[in-house]
Amino acid sequence: MAKFFPALTPEHRAFVAKQPVFFVATAAADARVNLSPKGMDSFRILDDTTVAYLDVAGSGNETNAHLLADGRITIMFCAFDNPALIFRIYGRGRPVLPQDDAWDELAAHFTLLPGTRQIFVIAVDEAQTSCGWGVPYMAFERERDTLNKYHASTDDATRFGKYAVRTHSIDGLPVRSPTRVPA
Repeated sequence: MAKFFPALTPEHRAFVAKQPVFFVATAAADARVNLSPKGMDSFRILDDTTVAYLDVAGSGNETNAHLLADGRITIMFCAFDNPALIFRIYGRGRPVLPQDDAWDELAAHFTLLPGTRQIFVIAVDEAQTSCGWGVPYMAFERERDTLNKYHASTDDATRFGKYAVRTHSIDGLPVRSPTRVPA
């Protein structure tokens, strides 16, 4: 049976800290639903009603576009071991880019990775736990290092020209792009 919470509890924090992967879902009117897996130790709980994650440039920037257009975001963690559990965070998010006033304070919570493009901050509306009994057992082996290696091997102009600086989502929604490389 699903249980809902108005804020994150110490048990939620402990569960999240153990998970090597999480999933992000966003949508905007008349646009595709975006669902992306994330890892690389990029998620932080800032307080009981605020979370954030570090975004590294990749093939698109749909989350940025959807949050600017609509703001709704769902984060999902699921246990691939015992005890079985699915944990969702429902909220409203916003992108914080290196040129934004809030960047330095927010970035201090993370180890910036090569290709860091932005940090998404989410105000938690509600959290939910559910059984997770349909999730298979799987073992975490290690993080992939391909994206970090790629970004570390390219200069900022190439990296940010190709992947970070986008003007629109795949559905034509506008995005905010970094105007400077994060320090």
